[in-house]
Amino acid sequence: MLRQLKTSILTLFMLILGTGLLYPLAITAIGQTLFPKTANGSLIYGKDGKPIGSHLIGQPFDDPKYFWSRPSATGPFPYNAAASSGSNLGPTNETLLKAVHDRVDALRKADPDNKEAIPVDLVTASASGLDPHISPAAALYQVQRVARARGVAEGALKEMIERHTQARLFGLLGEPAVNVLELNLELDGLKVEP
Repeated sequence: MLRQLKTSILTLFMLILGTGLLYPLAITAIGQTLFPKTANGSLIYGKDGKPIGSHLIGQPFDDPKYFWSRPSATGPFPYNAAASSGSNLGPTNETLLKAVHDRVDALRKADPDNKEAIPVDLVTASASGLDPHISPAAALYQVQRVARARGVAEGALKEMIERHTQARLFGLLGEPAVNVLELNLELDGLKVEP
């Protein structure tokens, strides 16, 4: 009995050492050595050297001079990385339908001359609630409003959207997407490193 207890305690100690200390240290060292930017959150820094966002987590924008992000369903505030989740509301849920109608009304109010169909990603949250991307169609939908608010030619904005459109991974996986924060930072004249 004492021998089995000693073996169990030694096995527990070895597992704690291996999985609780050595493995995390090794993975952290590999991440910091080979992928330091990604391992540290893919942060985007301003001219003052302070972080202003991440390539991986969306931010809310509601000023007409900016491209607006996809809505977030995280709580207690939008794009809360500590509470990543969708709303889990079904397509016939009254709460979701009201939220979508409210978002449609807000988009129409912000740009009453735009009669185009509103892309679905501008009125529905992603599964994580953190998605920093919108579809190229969602970005193009907003061009008239942003151009008018900034006094910029629509063609220049469309070229910016094209530059910021990320293709499908390996040409097959996912959909083309535009990182809203990076696009808005270029609008403000800030260069974002990939």
